[in-house]
Amino acid sequence: MSDVLVVIGAGGMGETIARRLAPGRTTLLADYSAELLERLAESMTTDGFDVVTAQVDVSSRASVEALARQADALGAITTVVHTAGVSPTQAPIEAVLKVDLLGVALVLEAFASVVAPGGAGVVISSSSGYLTPPFTSEQAHLIRTSTPEGLLDLPFFAPEALGHAGIAYGLSKQANRIQVQDAAASWGARGARVNSVSPGVISTAMGRLELDSPSGAFMRAMIDNSGTGRIGTPSDIADAVTFLVGPHASFITGTDLLVDGGSVAAVATGRVPLPGR
Repeated sequence: MSDVLVVIGAGGMGETIARRLAPGRTTLLADYSAELLERLAESMTTDGFDVVTAQVDVSSRASVEALARQADALGAITTVVHTAGVSPTQAPIEAVLKVDLLGVALVLEAFASVVAPGGAGVVISSSSGYLTPPFTSEQAHLIRTSTPEGLLDLPFFAPEALGHAGIAYGLSKQANRIQVQDAAASWGARGARVNSVSPGVISTAMGRLELDSPSGAFMRAMIDNSGTGRIGTPSDIADAVTFLVGPHASFITGTDLLVDGGSVAAVATGRVPLPGR
């Protein structure tokens, strides 16, 4: 059987990760945008990669489960990387919750039943989850025990309680870490691992859009005061993902790797105050 790589989200970060991990595998690229899928598939095929595509809506259980079945039919699913997401500048609260919160839960659940023994998954989350107030232990418990669709019914995820797409984004990403912790057991039952990566400010189309948004000044201050003093690149994230899905990370599952150049540390140590404080 073929060794199958699934990359959900064909944007800048997804493309870099796909190209890094694709050699010698059948790569299933999935995205909501048929145009983006066609462009990337054509480019990668021209470069000699074995590529299959699937249009997917990660906020739809039926769509995600169909994707998992398609991947399973291609061969042994050894690597799953979920990069799909929308930012606060791109979408309103409801869409952020459906894609960034519900979408992750549906992907983790669907692929837990088809990932191959020895396989590994990575969810691309965000350092924003480290910059929002932490969930209470009761809220974390509710996230762990909820069905994917039930997450949207939790009162602390109600749009009127959140009030702003940026808050919805940060809390969704914080919840991703809890979801990955919980999924480690179901993935582990199949002999597979799953982790998340929380990028800082990365030079992708989404990242540049956020830099030009009202929160851009805060983001630039984090970069300027970080230990590395630079914006991240998609290759920085691909490096982290390659490690987590590879043999050197065989004892790592259910955890998050913060890949932000030290931006969160700049806030945690007080060098950059959080907005409004």
